[in-house]
Amino acid sequence: MKPIISAKNISKKYNITHEQGGYIAMRDVLTNIAKKPFAFLKKKVGKITGRTTNEVFWALKDINFEVQKGEAIGIIGANGAGKSTLLKILTGITPPTTGEIKMHGKVASLLEVGTGFHSELTGRENIFLNGAILGMTKKEIADKFDAIVEFSGVRKFIDTPVKRYSSGMLVRLGFSVAAHMEPDILLVDEVLAVGDAEFQKKCLGKMDEVTTKGGRTILFVSHNLIAVQKLCKRCILLEEGKIKMIGETKEIISKYLEKNTNTKEINNLGADKDKEIAFTKVWVTNDNEEIIDNINVNEKFKIWLKFDVNKDINTAEISIFLKNLAGVNITFTNLSDSFNKKFLTLKKGHYTTSTLINENFLIPDDYLVGISAHIRGVRNIDLHDNIMRFTIIENGSTMAPYRSMANQLSCVFSNAKWEICPTK
Repeated sequence: MKPIISAKNISKKYNITHEQGGYIAMRDVLTNIAKKPFAFLKKKVGKITGRTTNEVFWALKDINFEVQKGEAIGIIGANGAGKSTLLKILTGITPPTTGEIKMHGKVASLLEVGTGFHSELTGRENIFLNGAILGMTKKEIADKFDAIVEFSGVRKFIDTPVKRYSSGMLVRLGFSVAAHMEPDILLVDEVLAVGDAEFQKKCLGKMDEVTTKGGRTILFVSHNLIAVQKLCKRCILLEEGKIKMIGETKEIISKYLEKNTNTKEINNLGADKDKEIAFTKVWVTNDNEEIIDNINVNEKFKIWLKFDVNKDINTAEISIFLKNLAGVNITFTNLSDSFNKKFLTLKKGHYTTSTLINENFLIPDDYLVGISAHIRGVRNIDLHDNIMRFTIIENGSTMAPYRSMANQLSCVFSNAKWEICPTK
């Protein structure tokens, strides 16, 4: 069968200029301008003083894969692996440096919030604009209009300029347009992380429907490995711009998680001072606050976070979530009482927090830690998924008889209270 997408030897090169700081005398600047008056001043001064160097960076290198019609393919990898660059090449936003892409059919993409929208136009007008771009007639768009608006959940604001929409509303409308216009190929980046949990579930359901019933093709980039596993049978793992593995999704995710997590503690998270909240450190200790990565099943332990608040912020949440190496989400906890809509108000400064996990809760297994600072249902502020790994080990506890079948029973143990009484 002829593939609907074929990528052969795709590479993408960027030239990066590094300029070192330092004092340059005015007489040297003027002398070199006189020598080469038409040269670009800043660049020439840097070269003359040896303070400018050029580096070649390959965002992608020798990418080869094929996708059949009706497949949903996941693309995963660490930040900087080349996932978004690959989608931008597939959509034609940027050309490859070498190689060839062949795609057959109409392509729709959702790469970032508000892609393809004109901020001054209303939601209604943007639906018709996007439909026209995708090659739909006015009648075809009109026939699908009600379904698009209903799915997006923005009917109340459909005649409001989209510049007044929240990022979540833009994602809802953008995805709804792309999915209902029935493209042959749909390219989706991490933007679905902006929507709330209910809408994300609707999106995954719609994408599954598009592939199974509509026979259309989806390339799905996401750090939400559960979503990738639910939607995609095959998966591509990118690592430093190269394809590390292509295969069955569950196997690829397991290999990715096993390799790309650290143990004990992470001291440098590259805190971004432009973010309102930025994590700086995460580590695990026993109940005596000794740093560990192996925890007995009948021991309490703590997960610690350090973070900086760079600007006063209200309604924030700090969350820790745990998953196993199969990518299954086990549990999560919030620093704020978000269930009762009591969110954090944080002043600028440095903070340390910890959360206590009780003994005999997690079954003996390997676990991954993710941390998030976010405004619920609106946007992520600082997110580190699968940032580190620890192991719960069996040590002859009362849970030992269940060890061999624990993974078949559940992900956690439960000390639920039971009552029994005789009946007639």
